[in-house]
Amino acid sequence: MAEETSRPRHWSWSVDADGIGWLGADRAGASTNTLSRAVLEDLNATLAVIERARPKGVVVWSAKKNGFVAGADISEFTKITDATQGYELVRAGQQVFERLERLPCPTVAALHGFALGGGLELALACRYRVAADDERVSLGFPEVQLGIHPGFGGTVRSPRLIGGRAALDLMLTGRPVRAKRALALGLVDRLAPPDGLKAAAAALLREAPAARRAPFLDRLLALAPLRSIVANQARAQVARRARPQHYPAPYAIVELWRRLGAAGAQAYEAEARSFAELCLTEASRSLVRVFFLQDRLKGLAGKDAAPAQSVHVVGAGVMGGDIAAWCAQRGLAVTLQDRSAEIIQPALDRARASFERRAKTPAQAAEMAARLVADVDGKGVAGADVVIEAIYENVEAKQALYATLEPRMKPGALLATNTSSLMLETLSATLAHPARLAGLHFFNPVAKMPLVEIIHAERTDPAAIKAALAFARRIDKLPLPCRSAPGFVVNRILFPYLTEAMLAAQDGIALPVLDEAALAFGMPQGPIELADTVGLDVALHVGEVLSAAFGSPRPTVLEPLVAAKKLGRKSGEGFYVWQDGKPVKPAAAGPAPEDLADRLILPMLNEAAACLRQGIVADEDLLDAGVIFGTGFAPFRGGPLHYARHRGIGNVVARLEELAGRYGPRFKPDAHWATLDR
Repeated sequence: MAEETSRPRHWSWSVDADGIGWLGADRAGASTNTLSRAVLEDLNATLAVIERARPKGVVVWSAKKNGFVAGADISEFTKITDATQGYELVRAGQQVFERLERLPCPTVAALHGFALGGGLELALACRYRVAADDERVSLGFPEVQLGIHPGFGGTVRSPRLIGGRAALDLMLTGRPVRAKRALALGLVDRLAPPDGLKAAAAALLREAPAARRAPFLDRLLALAPLRSIVANQARAQVARRARPQHYPAPYAIVELWRRLGAAGAQAYEAEARSFAELCLTEASRSLVRVFFLQDRLKGLAGKDAAPAQSVHVVGAGVMGGDIAAWCAQRGLAVTLQDRSAEIIQPALDRARASFERRAKTPAQAAEMAARLVADVDGKGVAGADVVIEAIYENVEAKQALYATLEPRMKPGALLATNTSSLMLETLSATLAHPARLAGLHFFNPVAKMPLVEIIHAERTDPAAIKAALAFARRIDKLPLPCRSAPGFVVNRILFPYLTEAMLAAQDGIALPVLDEAALAFGMPQGPIELADTVGLDVALHVGEVLSAAFGSPRPTVLEPLVAAKKLGRKSGEGFYVWQDGKPVKPAAAGPAPEDLADRLILPMLNEAAACLRQGIVADEDLLDAGVIFGTGFAPFRGGPLHYARHRGIGNVVARLEELAGRYGPRFKPDAHWATLDR
C-alpha cells in the first residue's frame, strides 16, 4: 500500500497510492500519547520529511487504542526552574505546530477517544478535524486545573475557530465536550463511525472545503471596542468561582483575550510568556502535585484484582442509598436492603432522579435504574461480591447485622462497613472471621466526593484490603488506605477545623466572618456552612467520638440545635436557614480577627502531623491526597503538610505555640513537627 515510508521513534509516516500521507502518533514505550519534548522534536523532524514528500494531504491520527493525544507530558513541567526555561519549552511546541499549520497541503486530524490540552492544540493546527461518533470522545482544555492555560497555541487558535465566548468557556472551565457538542461548537468538522474514521478523514481531504472560522458575531466581538465586554463578563463569571490570588490562571486567560483577541503573531508570543509565568506560581506547582497525587491513589489498587460485578448494600438512608445508586450508575448489579419497601423507596426515587440527570439518554437512565433493586429480605447477599453495611452508628446494631450477613456470604466476598467513626477492632469482634471486615468510608455527597477511605485493622486480611482497593477503583473512586483509629484520617483532620469554628462562634465571632476567613484561605466551604452540609447530628456524633478519644474540647452550640431538629441543610435550617439548597447568610459584620485564619487552619495541620506520627496513613503524600480529595482542602496549597513545608515548619510551630498561649493547650504543637526538616 505505502509507496514511501519513514519510521521515526514516536511517529509513523507513510504515503498511500492516492498520494495521501498518514502521520500516526505512537509514543514509544507508553500506552498513551503525550507530547514530551522528545515527541515534539520527533514530530518536527517528521514534518521536514513531509515537506519534501509533498503529499496531496495529510491525516494526523493515533495508533493508540485509547485516544488521540492526552496532552503535554506534565512531568516536564516540574523541571522548569525559571521563566526563560518555561517560555522556551512552550515556544518550541508552538513552532512545531506552526510548521504543521503551514504545510502546503490540507491536513486533517482524525480523533478518537481523547484529544485534551496539547492533543487538542495539535488537532487545531490542522485545517480540519473529524471525530468518531462515539460517547468516549472527549475534547477539551483541562490546563486550568493545573494552574496554567494552553501553551501550544490553544488560546489563539480556539477563539479563531469557534469564537471567543465558546473558547473562553472551554479554557476557563476545563470541562471537556463530547463528539456531538464539539460538532455543534465547530470544534470538529464532521463525525464519523469509529470504524470509518480514517476513511472519513481521507474523504474530507479530497473534498477540501473552506476551513471553518468563528461565527460572524464572534468575529465582531473580537474587535477591540467589544472585546472588553466579553472579557468583563468572563472575568465576573470566574470571580464567582475562584479568587485571583488563589487561582491566577483563569484570569490570565481572560487577560490574553482582552489584550489581543487572538490576533497576530504577538498573541502566540503573549501566550508563551504568560504560560511561563504561571507554571512557576505556587498554585500551579501545587496543582501539578495534586495531579500526581491523584494518579498515585488510582494506582494503589493494582491491576490483578478481580473486579466486583455485584454489590449488596444494607441501609437505605442517605449514605446507603447514595452508595447503592453510585454503584448502579457505574455498572454494577446492586441490591439495596432495609427493614421495609417503604423505607427503601425514597432511596430508589432519589437514585432515579440522579440517573435521569446524569445519563446521556433516557434508555441509559433506565438501564441504571434496572441495575438497582430493592431487597427487603436480603436475597442478594449470597451472590454479592461486596456487601456494604451502611446503617446508623451503633456498635451493637452493626454486630447484630453482621451475624445475619456473614453466614450467607459467598467465600471470598468482601464485607465492608461505611462507619465514619467506629473502630474496626470493635465492630469485627463478634465475627467468625474478623479479618474479613474492612472499612469503605464514603463521603457525603457520594456522587461528588471522589475519596473512599479504605480502613484496615492490624489483623485485617490483606486480601480484603486488596479487594476494597479494587472495588473503589471499579466504581471510579480514589482509595486511601488508612489504619483503624478514631476518625480515621479525613474526619480526624477535619473536625478540629469545625470545632474551632464553633468555639470561635461561642467567643462572639459572627458566623459569616468565620466562613469568609476560611474562604479567603482557599477552603471550598466555610466551616459553618460545611457543618450544616454534613448535618449537625452527624457533626455532633463524630465530635463526641473524637472528643472522647483525644480529650479535645466540645462546643456547646450543637446540642440545642440538634435537639430542636435543626440539623442543617437536610432539615432546612441549622446554623443558617437553607433555601433551594443554599444557605442564607447575613452580611459579614466587621473585619475578621487577625489570627482567625490560623486559628481555623493550623489545628488541621497539627492533627495531620499527629496522624503521621501514629502511622494512621503511610506517608505525607497520601495524607495530603486524602485531605484534599476528602475535604476539598485548598488544592492550590497542595495539602496540609505541603502547605506547612511551603510556609515553613518553624513558622507553623511558632504560630501554634502562640495560639496555645492565647487559647489553650489544644493548639500545642504535635511532637511530629520536631522530626520534620525545617
